[in-house]
Amino acid sequence: MTFYELSVITTTGFPYYNLILNTPPSGVNLNLRFFDFTQQNLEPLTKLDPVSSFELNAGLLSALFEFARNIDKKIEILEFKSNKKNPGHPDNNLYEGDVLITTQSESYLLQKSVKAKIKIIYNLVIADKIPLDSALELLQNEEDKIIEILTDKEARNRVDAQKKAINSLADDFLKEMSSYGLKGICITSFDLSPIKSFGTLFSLADIDAILRNISVFPNMSTLEWIYRQSHFSNEQLWVYIIKSGVGPTINGLFEPYFYLLFADPQSYLGEFPGKLASMFDQILG
Repeated sequence: MTFYELSVITTTGFPYYNLILNTPPSGVNLNLRFFDFTQQNLEPLTKLDPVSSFELNAGLLSALFEFARNIDKKIEILEFKSNKKNPGHPDNNLYEGDVLITTQSESYLLQKSVKAKIKIIYNLVIADKIPLDSALELLQNEEDKIIEILTDKEARNRVDAQKKAINSLADDFLKEMSSYGLKGICITSFDLSPIKSFGTLFSLADIDAILRNISVFPNMSTLEWIYRQSHFSNEQLWVYIIKSGVGPTINGLFEPYFYLLFADPQSYLGEFPGKLASMFDQILG
């Protein structure tokens, strides 16, 4: 589980909906991600005087501190992005309400993919409820849809449908490449949420821990692969990250799998990552 909580509120603080998916793990850094679905043509607020600005800042920090203490976490950085749009990349999304969606999730998830998931949830479930302060509660089937999107149900179903073939191929690869340093294989969704692990050394919880130790995941092209250094149980690991060419399409959005290879730092896999991606794609495509 890589998402732990999702909340839908308004800019005035009306708490419309809260979904708790799982208890956050202890001793782990998490991200609280914010997604703004408010009207972009609203008039800017009047600039506050220094005293009012300080009082607003004090209230914000106090509330954040209390919130973090409630989930046994500590806030160290709160980053504010520029509100100015890039002229070369205009935002064509004209939202009608004042909806804010937040998620507590694993820090290693790809922000662009998480944003795409939340946008699907907004379009399929939340947009029709505006204005939220007078909306009916979500129906059970609507909540189920949110959970399916966050937990990659379609991507998991596709892997499960090909379980026999994919397990057999992964076992063959692990036997073939173990002498070259390959320790494990994993399939993730398009935001890097682990779906299935192959081999006996790493569980899905172990893979969460491995990915938390990788700080930068660059944008990648289809069938491109990179490797990053991580560690697990005080031992260094190479993590090969391969972007597949297959995956489910949800509400018009293509969500390609990633394939992860875990190997010794002294390993030599050559062109094997490309070979694995090609053969996995044939099964999952």
